[in-house]
Amino acid sequence: MKAVNPATGAEVAEYPDHTPADATRAAELSHAAYEDWRQTSFSHRAASMQRAASILRAQKLEHARLMAVEMGKPVAQGEAEVEKCAWVCEYYAEHAERFLRDEPIPTDATRSFVAYQPLGVVLAVMPWNFPFWQVFRFAAPALMAGNTGLLKHSSIVPGCALAIERVFREAGFPSHVFQSLLIPAAAVPALIEHPRIVAVTLTGSTPAGQSVASTAGQVVKKVVLELGGSDPYVILKDADVQKAARLCATSRLINNGQSCIAAKRFIVVESRLAEFEEHFVTAMGEAKLGDPLAPETTLGPQATVALRDELHQQVQRSLAAGAHLLLGGEPGRHAFYPATVLTRVRKGMPAFDEELFGPVAAVVSARDEAEAIALANDSSFGLGAAVFTNDVARGEEIAARRIQAGCCFVNDFVRSDPRLPFGGIKASGFGRELSSFGIREFVNIKTVYVK
Repeated sequence: MKAVNPATGAEVAEYPDHTPADATRAAELSHAAYEDWRQTSFSHRAASMQRAASILRAQKLEHARLMAVEMGKPVAQGEAEVEKCAWVCEYYAEHAERFLRDEPIPTDATRSFVAYQPLGVVLAVMPWNFPFWQVFRFAAPALMAGNTGLLKHSSIVPGCALAIERVFREAGFPSHVFQSLLIPAAAVPALIEHPRIVAVTLTGSTPAGQSVASTAGQVVKKVVLELGGSDPYVILKDADVQKAARLCATSRLINNGQSCIAAKRFIVVESRLAEFEEHFVTAMGEAKLGDPLAPETTLGPQATVALRDELHQQVQRSLAAGAHLLLGGEPGRHAFYPATVLTRVRKGMPAFDEELFGPVAAVVSARDEAEAIALANDSSFGLGAAVFTNDVARGEEIAARRIQAGCCFVNDFVRSDPRLPFGGIKASGFGRELSSFGIREFVNIKTVYVK
């Protein structure tokens, strides 16, 4: 398995693949480790998880550089990602026991309660775009609950996969409680079907989720899916347009635009459209495209040349269908793609209907608030959304009751937080990660009734 620097096209490193026999043995060893790990106390697990957080912080720059050379993330953003991983480790070290404490329920019984027990070996199929965070937001709650984990990471980031395994090992987690497998996507169905695997979590594209869910369904195994998104940001007529434009640009460009919860469609009430476009193009144009290892870079390359080319094709097809180019739109060397703004985007164009996984923004005009909300909801996706308005109470009502998404922010850009549940609806998946909801996804919620 080879890692290739998307900024230069140079090979970074080559790693030996794991064989099907290796994967089978890993599943067996992970199950054996689970039988012991599940018996440990929450305080014992928490001590190991706290050490993992400390190691992450101590190695923050090293891991950020690894992300930069394997998938192009600007190094400053990589450091922030590692810091967030340390936070989620600390969060579950502190709260897991409370989240999974026996919960008394008054009934006709002498005593009845809900108990939360670990399930066993959880397989995580993870993407390249947040190569540390996506893994830790699964691993921290799953391991604190008493499960063990097998990671099938993206083939783009094999070095990151092995580095994460080292973090857990250096933190004192027993052998095989967490393991990384360098296997191709084609090997995943057989691993899901392995009798030692009890559940699967996947973050990735909708087609990948469909494939994993289909296989898991055939063998009746629990699945959590966090899939794609085409997040709408609604800018109403009473919004602070200049502030909204800057926040929208920040969201669109995070991680080189390669984020499921990045803002994708910017739906603006037409009376503020020209003003928004002016400020938005300025903010997008300030992105510093360059070497992700350089501290001044804010926009690095796409993860691969193929992904950049796919993004450019979506832009070209949207322009051919009548969209108008305000900024960018020309591929650079290797995997680079500039900050790009399309306007006059409407339903039926790739920029409206599909997920643009890169630094391309689609501006959509709406007659009024009602049409803006209807356009926001007119999508097969339902991951995140945002509303910008100076009427905060009105914004809260729209966010809570009228926008169809797993999360909706008011006057800010969408991001995940260990304290809040995270996940989507419709083609964006099902199940939740993070908070108390996330740690309860991979436990047996057991009724105990004593007469």
